[in-house]
Amino acid sequence: MSGGTVAVLAASIALMLSLVLPFAVRPLLVRLGIMDVPNERSSHQRPVLRGLGLAVLIALVIAEGAATLALLAGQPMPLPGGAVLLVVLLGSLCAGLLGLAEDLRGLSVGVRSALLLGIAAASATALLWLGNTSEAFAPYVGEFGAASFGWAAWAHVQLPLWGLILLGVYAVLFISSYINVANFMDGLNGISGFHGVIAGLAFAASGAILSMPWLLTAGLVLAAAFAGFLPWNLTKPGAFLGDVGSYLLGGAVAITSFAALVGGVPLLATIGPMVIYFGDVGVTLVKRLRAGHRWDEPHKEHTYQRIQQLGYSHVAASGMTAAATLAASLLGLGSIFTNLLGTLGLLLSGLAVLVIYLLLPSLLPARSPRP
Repeated sequence: MSGGTVAVLAASIALMLSLVLPFAVRPLLVRLGIMDVPNERSSHQRPVLRGLGLAVLIALVIAEGAATLALLAGQPMPLPGGAVLLVVLLGSLCAGLLGLAEDLRGLSVGVRSALLLGIAAASATALLWLGNTSEAFAPYVGEFGAASFGWAAWAHVQLPLWGLILLGVYAVLFISSYINVANFMDGLNGISGFHGVIAGLAFAASGAILSMPWLLTAGLVLAAAFAGFLPWNLTKPGAFLGDVGSYLLGGAVAITSFAALVGGVPLLATIGPMVIYFGDVGVTLVKRLRAGHRWDEPHKEHTYQRIQQLGYSHVAASGMTAAATLAASLLGLGSIFTNLLGTLGLLLSGLAVLVIYLLLPSLLPARSPRP
């Protein structure tokens, strides 16, 4: 079975399960009384069931687990990346379970932060070990002709100890912070589902172009799992991912991104889907700190929230954020085909997309709310 076949079958499983599992998960959440009650951070006016990200988590784990086994047991020989996909799967699972604990009982800031750092450290250590001691990240030279791309070469360079330590520290901060970022950005109907689909497809495109079966699979499964959640989120009576879903989203995207970087995918291609989210949260945080607010105080000052407050629907505001993420992702993918000068041009273009997005609340006309 080829890597592409594994990826498509796994994505099909993820989509089907994500569409169907809420029929079983939703009654459980109702019995547990897991509701999202409007507060200072909320953009909705009535209590809404949350925690449906549990269905997405189960779908992703089953589909990605099956794909991992298929890659490791490939015939006539295992396909590259089975061990890498396993790390992505386990890291994403742990992030989702941490979010589930938050939904069910809540955790102190100290405990939650320690567990986030632990998940990030374990994932980063495993990926760096695989990248430094094996051929786990080797591109599969098949019909896409990955050998024509030189980006994967650096992944097989033995980094000195200090280099591994620096890369590991970066990874821990990168992964743990993005899980929080995805949680902060999960404030409108559609926004997280759209983000999971776009980020997943961007990673899948990198995997297809560079002939990395594990990355193609991780991306398609991520996209399919969150695509299956969207109908439940966007139709009445509606349901939210909850922390289980937003932590899963942040963990899966960040761990896959770092794994791709270790595997030799160009930096811009690995972070393209994350630029808008990082930018929105980072700029908002700086503004609030300069205004004298506490960083962890609930608020509705993110760019996507300010767009919605102009009178735009949840789907419209989420769609604008998704469009900016798509643009940044496409620019990042372009770096696979360019030289250094071209990469710098793409970087500047991506920053321009971010600036335009951040200015949208000032550029867009206000709309009258619907009666």
